[in-house]
Amino acid sequence: MLRLVGVVVTIALVDSLNPSTIAPAIYLASGERARRSVLEFTVAVLLTHVAGGVLLLLGPGPLLVSLLSGLSGTLQHLGELVLGLVILLAAGLTWHHRVRLSCKEMPEPNPKRRSNVMLGASIILVELPTAFPYVAAIAAILGSGVAMPGRLAALLLYNICFVLPLIAILATLITTGNRAQRILERRRDQLRTRWPAVLAGLLLAGGTLTIAAASAGLASG
Repeated sequence: MLRLVGVVVTIALVDSLNPSTIAPAIYLASGERARRSVLEFTVAVLLTHVAGGVLLLLGPGPLLVSLLSGLSGTLQHLGELVLGLVILLAAGLTWHHRVRLSCKEMPEPNPKRRSNVMLGASIILVELPTAFPYVAAIAAILGSGVAMPGRLAALLLYNICFVLPLIAILATLITTGNRAQRILERRRDQLRTRWPAVLAGLLLAGGTLTIAAASAGLASG
């Protein structure tokens, strides 16, 4: 169980550095009723992410694991290699179009409760089909052999780690108040122009690590 916790926490902390959730949270933190807006957004992200994970854990997850376990190690590593190349391609395209992407206006913070909740839920619903780190963590949970209560606890732990940056933003707002909002407003202006380059860098790092792991697996196989 301790090994599973280490794997889940490691993947979740990497996955938590997600511009798709951090950027909107920073925007909401720089608007009106910032604390309530960020809290509602964070809760919506957490609950939607947990719900998607539970559905995968109880539904197609076991079938997916059984299918993957039937593949040879070479085929699995080749699949990882292709995935890494796709991520690198996405990084290259994002970098190539970074100027045009940075010119797009990001949505302004909206203090209405429904919009904040819908924003958090919709972001996760759009991202879940391509949430490869989450799927990898769920595969590790399913393959660990622990009982269902342990699996659900590991899934919840992953999601708590996943929203830690959002919790940190909320804690900053609560502890420092207006001073935090001024700092976040400056970060918001920087984010408006730099987010494509940051995203390209994250994709480059993720693709490179995926290819390195796949290559090591192929070499050892």
